[in-house]
Amino acid sequence: MGKTTGFLEYKRKNEGYLPVEERTKNYNEFTTPLKEAELKEQGARCMNCGIPFCHSGCPLGNLIPDFNDAVYEGRWDKASEILHSTNNFPEFTGRLCPAPCEEACVLGINEDPVSIENIEKNIVETAFKNGYIKAMPPETRTDKKVAVIGSGPSGLAAAQQLNRAGHEVTVFERDERIGGLLRFGIPDFKLEKTIIDRRVKLLEEEGIAFKTGVHVGKDIKATALEAEFDAVVLCGGATVRRGLPIEGADLKGVVQAMDFLPQNNRRVSKLKVSGEELTAKGKDVIVIGGGDTGSDCIGTSRRHGAKSIQNFEIMPMATPDRPHNQPWPFWPMRLRESTSHKEGVERHFSIMTKKFIGDAKGNLTALVTVEVEWKLGADKRMQLIEREGTEKTWPCDLALLALGFTGSEQTLADQFKLEFDDRGNIKASESDYHTSRKGVFAAGDQRRGQSLIVWAIAEGRQAAHHVDRYLMGQSHLPLKGDGDLPRV
Repeated sequence: MGKTTGFLEYKRKNEGYLPVEERTKNYNEFTTPLKEAELKEQGARCMNCGIPFCHSGCPLGNLIPDFNDAVYEGRWDKASEILHSTNNFPEFTGRLCPAPCEEACVLGINEDPVSIENIEKNIVETAFKNGYIKAMPPETRTDKKVAVIGSGPSGLAAAQQLNRAGHEVTVFERDERIGGLLRFGIPDFKLEKTIIDRRVKLLEEEGIAFKTGVHVGKDIKATALEAEFDAVVLCGGATVRRGLPIEGADLKGVVQAMDFLPQNNRRVSKLKVSGEELTAKGKDVIVIGGGDTGSDCIGTSRRHGAKSIQNFEIMPMATPDRPHNQPWPFWPMRLRESTSHKEGVERHFSIMTKKFIGDAKGNLTALVTVEVEWKLGADKRMQLIEREGTEKTWPCDLALLALGFTGSEQTLADQFKLEFDDRGNIKASESDYHTSRKGVFAAGDQRRGQSLIVWAIAEGRQAAHHVDRYLMGQSHLPLKGDGDLPRV
C-alpha cells in the first residue's frame, strides 16, 4: 500500500448531505462529495491487512485494497479499471449497497472501517466525468443467441457479461423503461434515473438489444423463446408482495409500498401513471415495515408533505453496536438510521398492527396496534407474544405496507415447467445456475429470493459464466473475485 500508516493518521470522513429542509423540496440526490484530497486520505486508511476480509464480505469479491491504493495514488483510471473488473455497475452499488464489505473491514474491529462504498461511488463518477468509461463491444461474435428476461441489476449484469463473450444478447423488459426496481422501486433521491440511462446507453453501444414493453409469458410464450434463442436467463425480480391479512386490509388507504413508490417514480420521470393517485400530502401516514422499502416510503411521504409519519417494526429495536452473537467479520443486525429516518419520523419497535378502522365510505381512518415480545418456546423456536393491556388506536389516513416479498411471479416458471425450491424460488443449481429445463438458467431474486443489489449483480455475473460454458464448452468469463484483470 502507498500509505502504510494511513489508518493511524486519518479518521473516517463521510460525504455530507444537503439540509433536510432543502433536500425534501425535490427528488434529487442530495449528497455533497468529499474533495479529491480527502478521498485520497480515505483510500490511504486501507491498512494492507494480511487477509483482506472485505473480499469475502463483498458478494462480488471486489478487489477493494487494490482500488483503494489506486485512489490514494491519484490513479483514478486504474481504480476504475480494477473496480469494473468485478463490478459491472458500481454507480448502483456505490449509492445503494448496505456495504457488507465495511462490516468485514479489519480496521472496523477497533476503529471506524474504511469508507469503501463512498470511495467506490467516487471512482465510477470520476471515471465517467473524465471519459475513462467507454463502450467495449466484443471483437468477435459467436453464432449463439441468448435471451435475458428482466432488466434489473441481475439481468443487466448477465447481459453485459454474455455480450462480452461475443453472444448476441436480447434483454426483455415488460415496463417501458429499462432498470426494473432500480427505476421503478428506488426513489430518485437515492438514485436519479439519468444514472441508469447513462449506463444503458453504453450497453446499447456494446451491442445489447433491449425490448421494452414486452411481457414474456404473456406477449411472448416461453416456447417461442426456446425456439429463437440458444439459452434463456430468467432474471426477474421478487415482486410478489407480502400482505397483511387482518380486519380492514381492504380499506381505501391501505396501500402496498410497491404501488406507492413506483407511481411516484413515474410522476417524477413524467411517465404514464395509471390508477388513482397515491399521495401522502396532508395525511397521517404509518409505514408498516422497518426495512429499506419502509425507509423509502418515509422519505417519499416527507416530500409529499405528510402531516405526520410513524414507522412500525414488529422486531425489537436493535442495538447500535455489534451484537455479541454476530461477531466480526459477519454482517451484524444493528440499529441503522437512514437519511430518510433523519428527515422526520417516529420509529416504534416491538409493535404489531391488529386491525384497520375505516369510515362508512370505506376510507381508512385509524389502526389498532399491540405491543409484542419474542420469547423462546418449548420447541426452541422464537414465539411472538402479545403484551396484555397495550392496545392503542392511531389516527391514520394512509398505511403503507413495506413487508417484503414472498418471491417472483410464476407465469414464466409455469410455462417452462420449472421446479421450485422449498422457499418458493426457481430451483437452479448452485454449481451452474441451470434450472430443471435444458438451456434455461435463473439468477438474482428468482433464484435466491429477495436480496441486495450487490447480490443481484453477482448472480448475473455468475450465471453468465455458466451460460457461456453451456454454449461453448468452456468460458473465459470470470467467476466471483476473479476479475478481468491481474491484481496490481
